[in-house]
Amino acid sequence: MKKIILFAGALLASGVANATYFQAPEMDDAKVVNPDSTGFTFTDVKIIPTTPVKDQNKSGTCWAFSGISTIEDDLLRRGKGELDLSEMFVVRNAYIDKAKKYIRTNGQINFAQGGSFEDVLEMTRRYGAMPEEAYAGLNYGEKKHSHYEMADALKSYLDAVMRNGQRTKKLTTAWLPGFIGILDAYLGAVPENFTYKGKTYTPQSFAKEIGIEPDNFEIFTSYTHHPFYEKFALEIPDNWLWSENVNVPLADLQAITDNALDKGYTVFWGADVSEGGFKWTDGYAVNPAEKEEKDMTDSELSRWVKLSDKDRSSERFKIKGPVKEKEITQELRQQGFDNYETTDDHGMVIVGYATDQEGNKYYKVKNSWDTNQVYDGFFYVSVPYFLEKTMNIGVRKEAIPASIAKKIK
Repeated sequence: MKKIILFAGALLASGVANATYFQAPEMDDAKVVNPDSTGFTFTDVKIIPTTPVKDQNKSGTCWAFSGISTIEDDLLRRGKGELDLSEMFVVRNAYIDKAKKYIRTNGQINFAQGGSFEDVLEMTRRYGAMPEEAYAGLNYGEKKHSHYEMADALKSYLDAVMRNGQRTKKLTTAWLPGFIGILDAYLGAVPENFTYKGKTYTPQSFAKEIGIEPDNFEIFTSYTHHPFYEKFALEIPDNWLWSENVNVPLADLQAITDNALDKGYTVFWGADVSEGGFKWTDGYAVNPAEKEEKDMTDSELSRWVKLSDKDRSSERFKIKGPVKEKEITQELRQQGFDNYETTDDHGMVIVGYATDQEGNKYYKVKNSWDTNQVYDGFFYVSVPYFLEKTMNIGVRKEAIPASIAKKIK
């Protein structure tokens, strides 16, 4: 992952080296801004029904919140009602499977809080699902998620198990129950059965009853170091599952997103949110073009040449409304990935699109950083930001344009 940076106050690091998705910034009501002060006026054009904004709080589990939200939205679209599914049931199962792989690979995979949309699909496929009321994952005296202590304890425990196993050439039979015991202490033990709306379920029977369909989703990315229209395992630390994305040209990545929204599907969005143009408290993310000296007035140029390189860089992100943005090419996108400039930071859900006061298009995005923000937990992402800083997207297979689907090998 990209180094942790500061924006709109302190972003909370996950506490693990090379750790994962950003966590929610600590905010209070005093930091909520007035939309009129941002310089932007957004008009929603197409908005897909979505379940309420949640709060991952001090946990690096945005992948679970955004993945579960995508599934909840799909169930809502299919007439299954508004469900509140448990993110921590997915997180718990992912931790167990990740721990087994970490031990088997001698610690050569990333063991941290982060993950991907495919983790949500795979854990649901393997283990089912539970409603939030049956498994909230808050068994440690907190009202909101806070995973610092648990994540450190799990990683330290596994490293101790691995050192002992390497020394004795044998793993004890207690290591996995011990690991699960830590999860039980923090998240709570998973009941074999639970009652929901007067009916008793197992996690598997519940997932089947409500109609979760993990096999009917596809994940897409867009990079030139692999062939287009074929699958490959995206080379990012959090891809411990080694799951594969379909690789498509950049124009197709946008076309799939637009087609999904037009047809009434929300879209999982994995992206880099550590850029200067990502303004969470102001409710937008833009990708300003570099300032060109040839476009400056004499007075602007006189001031510009006296600035340090750092100050010139910060000038690019002093935004007071719609700005000229970068033209994004496939080559520029690839360069950003290869140079660690675009990294796997955060998982969110695209729920529609809008325009600003100058007619520029934006995607409306649901976050999992609570609602104490200018647009109650939503924000607007410009197309140039999306094109350069998207890591991957996840959509229902029915949302893929037919002309693109037939090219996929």
